[in-house]
Amino acid sequence: MIKGLYRSASAMLPRIKQQDVIANNLANVSSPGYKKDILFTEELSKVRANRQPSRADWKSPMIDQVYTSYKQGSLDKTGNDLDVAIEGDGMFAFETDEGEVVYSRAGNLIISQEGFLINPEGERLLGDSGPITVGGGKVSISEVGQVMVDGGSVANIRVVDFEDKSLLQKTGDGQFMIPEGVEPQAAVNFAVRQGYLESANVDIIKEMVDMIISFRNYEADAQALKSQDESLDKLFANVGQPR
Repeated sequence: MIKGLYRSASAMLPRIKQQDVIANNLANVSSPGYKKDILFTEELSKVRANRQPSRADWKSPMIDQVYTSYKQGSLDKTGNDLDVAIEGDGMFAFETDEGEVVYSRAGNLIISQEGFLINPEGERLLGDSGPITVGGGKVSISEVGQVMVDGGSVANIRVVDFEDKSLLQKTGDGQFMIPEGVEPQAAVNFAVRQGYLESANVDIIKEMVDMIISFRNYEADAQALKSQDESLDKLFANVGQPR
């Protein structure tokens, strides 16, 4: 009986985390360049479970880890010269006010009062020689990332890629940072599309279906837990009763 209680309870915990992950994906469905998260849950085999320290036989150890899907979203045409999207591999690099570098697929840019190309958070878009300044002229951007103002070249957008994207650290706003020891490399298979934005790679219908399935499974485990608890109460109540 106790074994069944803990099995039902242990199955409920990943469902709660999955609801949080799906809710975050849905909340960012309109964020350009957002990459969705996926919860991976695996029930350990008996052999692997026996290797886990302090694990009782009645427990069902679970491994749950959040992975980021880097699958490209669709490119939506906006017609805005300051909107850019990457088709293929790579990320844009931005410099924060603190001097840190963050990486993102979002290319919804504006021109700051100082003439820099920045994102809505005020972070400066980086080129090969640092932050890109365009002043107030007509901006055009080629497929290879060359930025021209009034027909004259001013910079090349820095598009980088990573050998192992699993090392990237996702921030709350859909951007990424890299840990010490990880170095970005120049992206190769890409094209910069001016006048386009990459949409989030979130399938709303699939996320909603997954949320419903996860919630139903949570309800089923909760009901099983309740039934076993009620049966256990009856068992304890009947112990020692005269016959």
